[in-house]
This record gives sequence, structure tokens and C-alpha cells, in this order.
Amino acid sequence: MLKKLQVLSLLLFCCLVAAHNVQAQSAGRQYSVGFYKPVADTGGYSYHSSLRDYMVQPTFTLPEDSTRKRSWFHRKLFQEHLLEYKGDDYDFYASFLPDFQVGHSNWNSTTWLNTRGVIAGGRIGDKLTFYTEFYENQGKFPKYIDNFGRANRVVPGQGEWKDFSNGKAFDFAYASALINYEASRHFTFQLGYDKNFIGDGYRSMLLSDVPFNYPFLKIIANVGRIQYTTMWAQFIDMKYPKASYDNGYRKKWGVFNYLDWNVSKKLSLGLFGAVIWQDSDSTGKRGFDVSYLNPIIFLRPVEFSVGSADNALMGLNAKYAVTPNSTFYGQFILDEFKLSEMTKGRGWWGNKFGGQVGFRSNNIFDVEKLNVLTEVNAARPFTYSQRTSLNNYGHYNQPLAHPMGANFVEWVSIADYQYRRWFLRGQLMLAKYGLDTANTNFGKDIFKSYETRTLDYDNHIGQGLSTNLLYLQGTIAFLLNPKNNMRLEISVIGRKESNDVWKFNEYIFQVGLRSTFRQLYYDF
Repeated sequence: MLKKLQVLSLLLFCCLVAAHNVQAQSAGRQYSVGFYKPVADTGGYSYHSSLRDYMVQPTFTLPEDSTRKRSWFHRKLFQEHLLEYKGDDYDFYASFLPDFQVGHSNWNSTTWLNTRGVIAGGRIGDKLTFYTEFYENQGKFPKYIDNFGRANRVVPGQGEWKDFSNGKAFDFAYASALINYEASRHFTFQLGYDKNFIGDGYRSMLLSDVPFNYPFLKIIANVGRIQYTTMWAQFIDMKYPKASYDNGYRKKWGVFNYLDWNVSKKLSLGLFGAVIWQDSDSTGKRGFDVSYLNPIIFLRPVEFSVGSADNALMGLNAKYAVTPNSTFYGQFILDEFKLSEMTKGRGWWGNKFGGQVGFRSNNIFDVEKLNVLTEVNAARPFTYSQRTSLNNYGHYNQPLAHPMGANFVEWVSIADYQYRRWFLRGQLMLAKYGLDTANTNFGKDIFKSYETRTLDYDNHIGQGLSTNLLYLQGTIAFLLNPKNNMRLEISVIGRKESNDVWKFNEYIFQVGLRSTFRQLYYDF
């Protein structure tokens, strides 16, 4: 099976190399291999690649037509935001962002998405920038996404839904906002309702942009070769019973510290720490814990000193740029472990950790804007889980790290290529994980209490109902307007999930007029 997938990956890659006349780079926060820079263009030490900056929008290099003056309608449709104002000490822009798709699945026939979105942003003075987005959506999704939504009560990455079209489709809304204030060249403050991502790969085992948006306050300090980030955030737990109708879903807090050190122009190392704690105990009295307010304190001793069962995690991020365009990268996440149990090698359930190794390259084979990425991700059973979902590493019924939770190993490869306004992207993903059967907990679902575990020992990745997943996607698009990412897009998806009990194959074809800036993960 693995040899066949390697052949498929090679054929996909060769097709991308041959397709000189099709492709364009994804825009905004949508993931693109080509949008990543292994090292700073200036060659200095102040550039840090592993903390994704959602305030930065990509710059498209497109041919300019200077021979004639374009009409207002042409400029607004193909070159500019709908509204653009530039003053001496302020800028403002706003655009309408439609995302209309129609497709076909072999399981539920016609699929469709009807999204009306708006985005607005700008600058006030030299230090303050902002943006806000809102999307109103109705959609009928492919069968596997529909199953996920009905089981977890959320559309992946986009929050809770309500019935639409007599229960055949979902109706849901999505909003995000961010205010960025550069107090000085050393300190930046961000107040947002959005997502965050730490890492140099496609996935993150530390903190990813997989789940729905959440409120946060972030402080970023830059001193020489070091960037230090502290973030406080509030998350939603939909699993645990509500404390009361008036208070809505139960909430939990998180504090995150990340120190990124550019050891040299090629090597960078990042140290990660996080603590998740529930908003209140059974008496409803705890709330935000001021013990975690200090932005430069070591989190693990504080977590221990407050005498709580808070969920503390530690991690490492590393990157080595072998050339200005090619990078090896990796991550390690440590949830819990006992050295004595680790050395015995008996598969103790409490040794909870995961990791990532990967390689990416831009302009590979000296073909401009041909970019590739390949990486392997894995997490042992019960990683990210806790005694209760109020303390686990999740938000809105989705993990805060990898979308598959735990008890999995995954190989994903992506290639994209840009030629003028054309875009071509291909993805291959192979995963193995262990599902639960009736009255079992083998550690994949991080929202289950680890106290309900089936095994204390002999735990290993893929235990339970061992399941294989193959995901293939090819996308071709023509960019209409680089400012709002409006494009005509065609995509083909093949998904095969199988184990000893059942098989589920789905093939999806979609076409659309799209202009969303969102990064959404449906490859699970």
C-alpha cells in the first residue's frame, strides 16, 4: 500500500512540474507552500517564521497593463478592494467576499455552499492596524463532513450550526477580528477573536488554526535574535453539561508561552509551554487564575503550586534552512510522562507525547513558484486528553492541535505552482489511527476522559479499530482579483477510509466562485 502511494505521490509531483501554464498562490490565511519564507529576505535575525502572522497579506506579482486606463468597474472587479481610502495617517479598505460552490458527491448527490462575506481593515497612524470579517453561510456538505458536523454539532473550523433546508443542510455564521498595535520595535500587542498557529509545517502539534475562533490577548516581544510571545485565551467546551442556561456553554482558559531563538541564519529553536484550566469548578468560583498573569514565568511550576489538576503541556519547535529556499523542520509535544515507565517500554497509557518531521522547498528544481512540502505527524494515545473535557486541549469540539486528535500517524504531501493568475495545487495524505468501538476508549478522542481508558499498558499508535485513511485532492483556479482573493476554482477530492469492519469511499467534484480568506481543514 505504501509503495503504491509513493508512486501516486511521484506521479502527482511530476504532473505539477509539467504544468507550466497553470497555477496561482493561495492568498491571505489560506495555506500555501509558496507563501512561506525559510529565511528573512534581508538576511537578518529578526525574522521568525514559526509564528504565523495573520495581519500580513500576501503580495501577488502579476503583469501590469500600463498601456491603457482601466474603468472603475474593471479595477474594482479585478484589481482593487470595493472600497479603498488612503490618507496621510490612515488607510481603509473593504470588500464583499462571496464563496459560492456547487458540486457532486457519490454519497449525497449535489453539494453546495452559499457564503456572503465582508472584510474590512486598515491602518490608523503608524502603529495601529486592524481587520474584521463576517460570513453568513448555508451549505450542504460531502457525506463525511456532514457526518462530522452532526456528530460534533459544529462545521469544521466554523462553529455551531442550525438546521437548514428541512435538515438537509447547515446554516452557520463566522466572524473574526484583530487589532494589532506596535508599541515599539520591541513590543507588539494583539487583541483578537481569531485563530493562531505555531510551527513551520502544514500541521501543528503545538497550537494550530484547526478549531473555531476564540478571544485572545497576545504580547509579542522582539529582542535581538529572540522573539517571545505570551497569549491568554478563552475556549468553549460543548461536551460538558452547562452550569446554567444563562451562562451558556462551559468555558475554559489557556495561557501560552513561546520563545523562538534564531541561533543562526539557518537554525532556529522554539520552546513552547501551555496550561489549560476550567473557568470554574463545581461551585463556580475559580474563573481566570491570576497566577498565570505574569507573561515571563515558567508555567509548569505555577500549575503545580496552585494545587490544581490543570493541563500543562510543553513542546519544542525546530527549523534548519539548508538553502534560502529549503527547510527541514520538526516539533515535539509532551503532555505527560514518567521516566520509569518510559524506560520499561511497556506502553503505559500516561506516556503522552507526539511529534512532527518535515521538509519544504520553494522554487524547487529552479522552477519559479513551484513549491513542495512533505511531513509526518504522530501522537500517542491519550495525548491532549484530560480527566474532563473542561481541561483537555480542545475548543468547540475540535482539537487545538492536529485535527485527528491522538492515536494516529499521518503522512501528508502538498505541491503548488503559480503562473501569472493561474493556480494549481495537489495534496496527498495517508493516515492510520485507532477508532473506539462500543464502550471502549483507545485514546483517539481527546474529549473523552482518560479515566475511561480501556488499557493501562500495551498502548500503541493505531490501537483499537485500526483504520486507514487515504485523501487526495487536486485544485485548479484562476485568480480574478488579488486584493480579495476572488477566483474561479475547480477541485476534485477522493477519500477512502477503511478497516476490518467497514469501508467508506467518497468522490467529490466541486466548482465555484470563491473569495474567502479563511483557512479551513477538511482533510481528515
